[in-house]
Amino acid sequence: MASGDTLAIFHVLQSEPPISAYATRDTRNDVEIRDFDDTTDESLEFTGLMPSYYAGGGVTATIFWMATSATSGAAVLTLAFKSVSDDADDLDTKAFAAANSVTATAPSASGEVDYADITFTDGADMDSVAASEMFRLEITRDADNASDTMTGDVELIMIALKET
Repeated sequence: MASGDTLAIFHVLQSEPPISAYATRDTRNDVEIRDFDDTTDESLEFTGLMPSYYAGGGVTATIFWMATSATSGAAVLTLAFKSVSDDADDLDTKAFAAANSVTATAPSASGEVDYADITFTDGADMDSVAASEMFRLEITRDADNASDTMTGDVELIMIALKET
């Protein structure tokens, strides 16, 4: 496949909350969203399958999100991969790779959607996820990061992965 081709889309309805400190369910004008607080780091996880046509060019993740009401400030969002190799990785003990982040500026009006990109190089940066391999993806709002200055919730809609 070529650079820019979509590899996966994760809607919040596919999200899996971790045991604690997870984003909560909400809706906005009948759109299903997940709310990430502005005072506590909260996360969500997703399970995916890297398509067989992934050519190993790395991944650009686009996070589609809104602010509850803020129209200024920025939110720090992180993503991390966890590969799940066939008959090799133990889901009870395997950790996510180091996260990559984006400091995303709040949309200019309430209800507008911001597209925030995070790029991962192929290999260790995305925990060596390979074509046709199961993986986990974790998104977190790093609310205690000094660069996270936006008041109110980040409202996640979905995440899309494209080959870089």
